[in-house]
Amino acid sequence: MDRSIPRISDAEWEVMKVLWAGSPRTANDIIRELEGSRNWNPKTVRTLIKRLNEKEAVGYTQEGRIYAYYPKVQEEECVRSETSSFLQRVYGGTMRPMLAHFLRDEKLTKEEIDELRKILDERKD
Repeated sequence: MDRSIPRISDAEWEVMKVLWAGSPRTANDIIRELEGSRNWNPKTVRTLIKRLNEKEAVGYTQEGRIYAYYPKVQEEECVRSETSSFLQRVYGGTMRPMLAHFLRDEKLTKEEIDELRKILDERKD
């Protein structure tokens, strides 16, 4: 990874998901999109957008007084970065204990087990 991926808070993730789903979007577009799932006032959403812009996770284009926002980082990059951070914090950076914990404690369907087995078999080769 050439550049550092910004740390994104849980609330900021909600804004990023909207932008990853389709961009560019105005602040009002983002506010409308989040209305059904979050009980945030418009000022909160605008603050989150501002923070994401300061972190360089979001960029914008301006036409007159209209700002259209777009993600500057890919969702996959952020997921990878968060996963790595989580692994480091909780499991000392090691995947095996996390997987063992997950497999022991989760109720997996036969299809999910088959899919996991397939992924592991592909990794063996």
